[in-house]
Amino acid sequence: MLNYVWLGLIVLGFATALYVDVSDLVSNKYQNNKELSCIVHFNDQSNYKREALIKITSSDFSKFYSYNISNDLFVNVKITSTLSKDSYSISIPSDKKLPKIWQEIASSSGKDNVIYGRLLIKNKIDESTSNAAIILSGIEFLSLKKITNESIKIAGVAVEIALGLIGIMAMWLGIMKVAEQAGLINKIALLIKPITKRLFPEVPSDHPAIGSMVMNISANMLGLGNAATPFGLKAMEELDSLNPNKGTATNSMITFLAINTAGLTLIPATAIAVRSASGSSNPTIIIGTTMFAAFCATMAGLISANIFHILTDKNKSLISIIKKNIKAITLFLLILFLGIILINFWSELNVDKKIFQSFFEIFRKIIETISIVAIPLLIVLFIGYGAIKKVKVYEQFVEGAKEGFNIAVRIIPYLVAMLVAISIFRSGGAMDKWLIPVLSNFTDLIGMPAEALPMALMRPLSGSGSLGIMAEIMSIHGPDSFIGILVSTFYGSTETTFYVLAVYFGAVNVKNTRYALPVGLIADVVGILSALFIVSKLYG
Repeated sequence: MLNYVWLGLIVLGFATALYVDVSDLVSNKYQNNKELSCIVHFNDQSNYKREALIKITSSDFSKFYSYNISNDLFVNVKITSTLSKDSYSISIPSDKKLPKIWQEIASSSGKDNVIYGRLLIKNKIDESTSNAAIILSGIEFLSLKKITNESIKIAGVAVEIALGLIGIMAMWLGIMKVAEQAGLINKIALLIKPITKRLFPEVPSDHPAIGSMVMNISANMLGLGNAATPFGLKAMEELDSLNPNKGTATNSMITFLAINTAGLTLIPATAIAVRSASGSSNPTIIIGTTMFAAFCATMAGLISANIFHILTDKNKSLISIIKKNIKAITLFLLILFLGIILINFWSELNVDKKIFQSFFEIFRKIIETISIVAIPLLIVLFIGYGAIKKVKVYEQFVEGAKEGFNIAVRIIPYLVAMLVAISIFRSGGAMDKWLIPVLSNFTDLIGMPAEALPMALMRPLSGSGSLGIMAEIMSIHGPDSFIGILVSTFYGSTETTFYVLAVYFGAVNVKNTRYALPVGLIADVVGILSALFIVSKLYG
């Protein structure tokens, strides 16, 4: 499944970029080899061959590019060389204040982000000012160039991410090795046996994988991402030790990743921080909506994973599984039904929301305190317990740290492959040109604002990309608006599914991921829809 999706991302991104570039060439969107009228002013006559100020009227610019700008454009240009008496080579550094079409032109130059062209002097107005024209360097295949630049850039970023994991992986897996040798991981596993036995029936209740998965899920819930990833990768290694078919994902691996891709967390720290930086008067207001949406996403991931398990297991039938778990299913449906009734009831009441905001703020402070204390407490507890049990803590820590180094290096090819494919899909314009217009027909029916759709689509693909979209949306609409609360709930209640699958499966060299991707995407969709439901009810 992941093979076809990976190939599809690349093909769609490339095909869209080619289509856009050919269309731009036919329509001459960037006005190649055409003169754009301007006025040039040389501030310093002794230095006029090096820099100048050009003015382009808004009417001339809008007519030239069929792209409206409201104010006249004033741009400082650098004169790089003299071509003739009245002709100069110029460069214009990229700036966010430049019109969008010029920013696109600048991006085609690669790392420099500079616009190159020629300045032609027409006639003098006075000693330092002249009527002139600029001809920008020909722009061809801009989207394909963008794919090239972004692919090279993201490949380097993927390696940096993996190498950045080495230190934290070495530390946590070293600590886990000490705890494992001391028998502490087994004790943790036995403590929660009633839950894990149902979630992971193929894994022995005293197996080290259980302890690692518990530590991973707990760290995610507390927002300790730097600890959650090493625990998760260790859990995948332990699960792979039980795998009779190496290179193929097991049911337990898929179930475990379903929980991870659902983004179950108690405090969406990053989303709260962005809301606070955006000037929100109530940055913690999304705690309740995030917990609700993340819970729904987690349950959807677990249910869909188990349905796939049943459908692919010839020895089990859906009816027999339902009969065996009828009590648990009934309890879940009852809780869901009562929850929906309670949400509808509360949304109809004229309740002072400051009460709930105060509760969320207190809850945030409690969880943040636990999060701060958790890491040093775990280190002291695990190492101290190992010392009490007479484990050679230093030697075992070093052994575990070696495993962390090997895992971090091993995920590099998988991470590069996935991030490059996503980069091609994004930079080629496939999401903006095809995916968003198609899906907007459905989202309009369910009441999702069109402005929030890019955030919902980007979240499973890219953490940094979705973070940027969230910040931009909140800067436009406000963090405490309906859309602002909605997109920050999206961010807090879902995960970067493609990244998680690439990293976790890459750690154990799993190439056949079976139905892990559909399960993760189902969890994402349910998380997004649940966020829309709860935010609409409470703040719509």
